[in-house]
Amino acid sequence: MPSSKRQFGDKGEKEAEEFLRSNGYKIIERNYLCPKCGEIDIVAAKIEGRFFTKTAVLVFVEVKTIKGDGTDLTAALAAQNVHYSKQQRLIRTAKHYLLDKKIPASTPWRIDVVLVILNDAEKLIKIEHLESAVWGR
Repeated sequence: MPSSKRQFGDKGEKEAEEFLRSNGYKIIERNYLCPKCGEIDIVAAKIEGRFFTKTAVLVFVEVKTIKGDGTDLTAALAAQNVHYSKQQRLIRTAKHYLLDKKIPASTPWRIDVVLVILNDAEKLIKIEHLESAVWGR
C-alpha cells in the first residue's frame, strides 16, 4: 500500500490532470519513469496558436501538492519545491522521454508546473498553472 505522502501526491496529480483536461490538454501519460533521470508526473499535449498556425506542443508537467489555505504564500511554498536540481532532473527526464518515444527533434516542448493546494480535509482549494516554469535546455 502506498504511503500517506504518496497518496496525498496522487490526489494532487489527479486534480492536476482534471484541471489540464478541462483546459484543453490531452493527457498522454502519467508517472513516466526513467530510472537514471527521474519521473515526469504528467505528459500532455496542447494545441497552440491561431487559425492556420496551430502547433501541437508536448508539455511535461511537474505537480506539487501542498496543504494550505490558498494564499499566495502557500503557492510560493509549493513552487519553492521545484529547486534548481529538481529543474535539471526534469529537463534530463524530458529529453530522455523524447528519445525513448522517438519524438521528432522538431517537436516543440516545454515543462510546466501545476501547484495544487488542498485543505486539511484534502479538498481542493486552488490550482495554479505555471506554463514554461522550467527552462534552460
